[in-house]
Amino acid sequence: MSPRAYNLGLRQASTEETRARIIEAARELLGGPGNAAGFRVDAVARLAGVARVTVYYQFGSKLGLLEALYNDLAARGLADRLPAVFHESDPLQALYRLIEAFCHFWATDRVVTRRLRALALLDDEVGQGIRERDEWRRGHFQRLVGRLQEQYGQPEPDRVAALDLLYTLTSFESYDLLARDNRDADAVAGLIKPLSLKILGLEPMAATNLEEY
Repeated sequence: MSPRAYNLGLRQASTEETRARIIEAARELLGGPGNAAGFRVDAVARLAGVARVTVYYQFGSKLGLLEALYNDLAARGLADRLPAVFHESDPLQALYRLIEAFCHFWATDRVVTRRLRALALLDDEVGQGIRERDEWRRGHFQRLVGRLQEQYGQPEPDRVAALDLLYTLTSFESYDLLARDNRDADAVAGLIKPLSLKILGLEPMAATNLEEY
């Protein structure tokens, strides 16, 4: 390896390490004492041990940093569960797997997620980013509802209302309420699954198709 390539590799590794340290500092700051309104770029920089300008160099803006943090949370709590949903041939099984995936995602750094969503209420730009991610979740359920309707003829007659209810039931806000009294992600998913079947009119199908799930 040439000295130039070696030095470039070292700089790249250093940049990635700095970026990871800043994201971790943002996560610690949001998950620690205080509230979402106290989240500041300079506080993140101090905790990460870097200059404020370094944060902006790495992420472009406070919003860019929060987007990177949200991506990091998704990588920790969601990404490894989605392939099982996408590769599941039975849409009923896929529905259950998707509910489980999002419950486990919401359980990942729950306080941090709660405060990220609180920031969305305080800052329209942050709120837009959160809404776009929520629509991505809606899109997953919308595709599944389409598959369910093709295979089982349900939900009928109001597919849009059924999707809206399912989308609401699998939101972070619903999870956060249901996770009280020390319920873990699996316990919350266990509450949501039968309700999702009622919403979609799929209880008769589930009696046979989910026997071994």
